[in-house]
Amino acid sequence: MAIHLTKESKVLVQGMTGGEGMKHTRRMFAAGTNVVGGVNPRKAGRTVDFDERVVPVFGSVADGMRATGADVTVVFVPPAHAKAAVLEAADAGIGLAVVITEGIPVHDSVAFTTYARQKGTRVIGPNCPGLITPGQSNAGIIPADITKPGRIGLVSKSGTLTYQLMYELRDIGFSTCVGIGGDPVVGTTHIDCLAAFQDDPDTDVVVLIGEIGGDAEERAAAYIGEHVTKPVVAYIAGFTAPEGRTMGHAGAIVSGSSGTAQAKQDALEAVGVRVGGTPTETARHVLAVLEAGR
Repeated sequence: MAIHLTKESKVLVQGMTGGEGMKHTRRMFAAGTNVVGGVNPRKAGRTVDFDERVVPVFGSVADGMRATGADVTVVFVPPAHAKAAVLEAADAGIGLAVVITEGIPVHDSVAFTTYARQKGTRVIGPNCPGLITPGQSNAGIIPADITKPGRIGLVSKSGTLTYQLMYELRDIGFSTCVGIGGDPVVGTTHIDCLAAFQDDPDTDVVVLIGEIGGDAEERAAAYIGEHVTKPVVAYIAGFTAPEGRTMGHAGAIVSGSSGTAQAKQDALEAVGVRVGGTPTETARHVLAVLEAGR
């Protein structure tokens, strides 16, 4: 079991023939991902050779789905074209759209996440590393060789911290790791992933990585208190952020005490979540939880 992505997933890559699309498609293949096609209207009918895997290029997501049965698309198109790419995928009825592109205008993200939700397409991202179910499939840019299959679920705003926690807990392994992105508007939230991990019989503990800005972590804490029975361990990035300093992620907006790391930690600890002061301490909390459950 896993959430959102398994070895059965059939993956299209929108923007596969570009530099980033080519590089990461090759890496996805190496991780075992069943990439069944690329999408580029200007190169429809061509094929691309990936180390003895010949991949067809389709003119649209709908064409790719009809020909291959694809149920996932990974979006590597430039920011100006990302909205159109996701709208196209949603119109085609694909189940999951993983939007790696960063720098997408917020009004575009609002438009395509809302539209996709109405169409029944789950969006992960934008501005995210994607998701990986180790040993099964990898949709995005997460390094596949830093961990192994296991029983930890991970949901994170930060790509870098996703990788660090995967590495810190590599000896235990993960069911699925989801990088939801750190923009103000994202298609999949902490809460969405918490609900999925709660229902996944092969996930024993969940790691939640948040950061300063907004109230997503406080809302996740409220959800945990009411709906999650599995242990949750968290890390909040930004405790040492200087007051008034702009941080890297577009969603890291702090006003007064709202959105501070301390406010998030307090909310999470109030519902029984262990919060680490560093990624390494967070990993130790996870190990302690797993040991206590044996």
